[in-house]
Amino acid sequence: MLVLLSGVSGAGKDTIKKELIEKMENIESLPSFTDRTPRETDIPGQTYNFVTTQEFKKMINNEELYEYSIHHEHYYGTSKKLLNEKINNGKIIVKDIEVNGVENLVRLLGKEIKIVTIFLKVPKDELKRRLKQRLDKLSLEEIELRLNRLEYEESKISMYDYVIKNNNLEKTVNIIMEIIKNEYKLKEAEF
Repeated sequence: MLVLLSGVSGAGKDTIKKELIEKMENIESLPSFTDRTPRETDIPGQTYNFVTTQEFKKMINNEELYEYSIHHEHYYGTSKKLLNEKINNGKIIVKDIEVNGVENLVRLLGKEIKIVTIFLKVPKDELKRRLKQRLDKLSLEEIELRLNRLEYEESKISMYDYVIKNNNLEKTVNIIMEIIKNEYKLKEAEF
């Protein structure tokens, strides 16, 4: 089963993903590949798989990615090999991914594997506060770039299975844990 978490930068995707992995069994992250420079808070292979722009373009040319996009001026993509390995090992995969990536993965894989899509909604003023307080200290220009994406991301909400207002981390994590448990039971009941 593949659980896709979306929401604008600062919506809490990464924090929620870490909480889910810590609190639930059989859940793993599927980090995207990216050509952006690692931040101080990044752990290569856990938060992202970091490659050069040339390496990323080679992955595109070799058709090694299910999907990719340019987001905040950098490439991001989902490795076919890594996703297939984790699915074949019977893991529940939690992936934070932007809306276009969700659309592409559902279109490409939705008939082959169980995909659950969750959009994390955060009010704009709260989002701005979170972005300013991030540990990796975004510039004002980077904050505006992310805030400007809010309207576009929210315009895609109708394609999601679940939309959750993320204004309380513990409550949000508990809701998502219940969603995963229930969706996994449904998946197991299919024949």
